[in-house]
Amino acid sequence: MKDCSSTMLKLNFFPALAAFAVASLALSGCASVAPGAMTASYSRTVDGAPAPVQIFVASTRREETGAGEPGGDGTVHHSLISVGVPPAHAAGAIEAPSFGKPDPAKHFVIAGERGLSSERFARELASHVSGRVGADRDVLLFVHGFNTSLAEARFRLAQLVADARFGGVPVLYTWPSRSSMLSYVSDKERATAARDALEALMRDLAAIPGVGRVHVLAHSMGAWLAMEALRENAIAGRPDLDGKLGEVLLAAPDIDLAVFRQQMSRLGGRARVSVLVSRSDRALDLSSRLAGDRPRLGAIDPSKPAEQAELARLGVRVLDISGFSAGFIGHAVYGDAPKVIRDIGARLAMPREGEAPSMATSDARGPDDESPAPDAVAGR
Repeated sequence: MKDCSSTMLKLNFFPALAAFAVASLALSGCASVAPGAMTASYSRTVDGAPAPVQIFVASTRREETGAGEPGGDGTVHHSLISVGVPPAHAAGAIEAPSFGKPDPAKHFVIAGERGLSSERFARELASHVSGRVGADRDVLLFVHGFNTSLAEARFRLAQLVADARFGGVPVLYTWPSRSSMLSYVSDKERATAARDALEALMRDLAAIPGVGRVHVLAHSMGAWLAMEALRENAIAGRPDLDGKLGEVLLAAPDIDLAVFRQQMSRLGGRARVSVLVSRSDRALDLSSRLAGDRPRLGAIDPSKPAEQAELARLGVRVLDISGFSAGFIGHAVYGDAPKVIRDIGARLAMPREGEAPSMATSDARGPDDESPAPDAVAGR
């Protein structure tokens, strides 16, 4: 994980870069990470120990293990990972060592990892959905934002699943962010190139035998990417992913308000979109200034009548999390504030009107497939 404070300390010696560094760290959400600051604990256990979180990963990064490699060619790599959660995990934190190797007793670790072909990816997803009831048949698709490494994206989703008590199947879509605070423009271009693969992944998830709903949780620049993929699916005639699209949660979305209007118009009221906004999000304020004072969706003020009217026209639900801002920047509140995370979990578990709590019984595994869990890689 990034050591944001040490980065800023070094930049104090380079005043010309300091302002841009603050902007970049802010937009990545880095400046708001405060491991150990929260007190609520993750209590879900298996045999007295915290349950590992299994995550399906679809990645357009050129190298699965690379955090800042040059942009990928659009090829999607698939894997299944198991993330170990430390026994004393505090809600809202991603425990990581200040230096050296992580300790599974104290830190988030990759406990297992297995590469999958695209066909095996689909079969194992179906296997994980099979036999589940109600909301546990749902999939949560997470799309990270700017300046995010592969490791950070993995751990953030595992933390969200643990703290929100999400009982369905988590899926991470990770695109080739350079994980560099000076690469905001470059990352936007890389996110643009990652739209088609995300569009296809959404359709594939909706086609899983027995799946309930496909929820989308996207942060910052990733919210723009997710909305673009939904827009492309809508243009292709699937605005609600053939009836499988669940909640669309946009956390601190770094989206131009005019662009968002166009995206929503394509969805035609077929998506349940919620926007987590904060008037104290300094990162989005800075992003707006860099864009010529164009308003960002995540910084809209729902207390103002004009902006209330705009949100009503868009047909979105607004969750004002201004009061939960943590740290100076306040750009990653959706994952840092335990109450906000619990609210996200409750929204994902909310039954849809008229939906029966049926069981998913389809199992798409082949006859030789008896090991859905990844092999352990201790301490990794």
